[in-house]
Amino acid sequence: MTDTPALPDLTSYEGVLFDLDGVLTPTAEVHMRAWKEMFDELFAAWNIEPPYTDRDYFEYVDGKKRYDGVASLLRSRDVEVPWGDPSDDPSEDTVCGVGNRKNTVFSRILRAEGIAPYPGSVALLDVLQAAGTPIAVVSSSKNAVEVLEAAGLRDRFPVVMDGVIAERDHLASKPAPDVFAEAARLLGVDPARSVAVEDALSGVRSAAAAGYAVVVGVDRGVGADDLTAAGATVVVDDLAAFVD
Repeated sequence: MTDTPALPDLTSYEGVLFDLDGVLTPTAEVHMRAWKEMFDELFAAWNIEPPYTDRDYFEYVDGKKRYDGVASLLRSRDVEVPWGDPSDDPSEDTVCGVGNRKNTVFSRILRAEGIAPYPGSVALLDVLQAAGTPIAVVSSSKNAVEVLEAAGLRDRFPVVMDGVIAERDHLASKPAPDVFAEAARLLGVDPARSVAVEDALSGVRSAAAAGYAVVVGVDRGVGADDLTAAGATVVVDDLAAFVD
């Protein structure tokens, strides 16, 4: 769908707000691997059926705050455990403990392999910054700053709305509109005259609910039809589609 003639000029909007994982960096792949490794071990230990699949990631985990993703996935298998506390040790059988277990795996992979941003995404950032268009990151991840620094992108963004801030300020997880609405406020732009860029169904729903003028869905595997149904106004395979 990258050859569609109807792509909007993103520099003509007040601001462009980007999800991180799967949009700017291929960390979605690292997250997917970390979730699968952790849930495969957990399901085996707890005798949970049916087995964890990549579709589970897209349906229940992708784009959400870590603990909300854990609770949603376990609920899909009729498994309920205590919520616990964010300080829980990764060995504890609580929602927070399981979420922290996944983060341990993610950090290990990130440290071992590093991360490089998508070239098409960097090219679009260059165009937007040259035009003076305000940009921000809106990520559910508590690792967002670490990932941006590893990818060499942190200095580009004056506003990074991440899972740490969302938890601190009691903002509801995507697909609720809270984080996209608050990020626009921090950036000083009106969502009704701005663009949101997302690859997750929950993120697309969040941006649409926050009233963004354009919601760009980046199809990294979830499917163009599903992104459109969730509220994307345009879908591309890569953000290079917006660069001449």
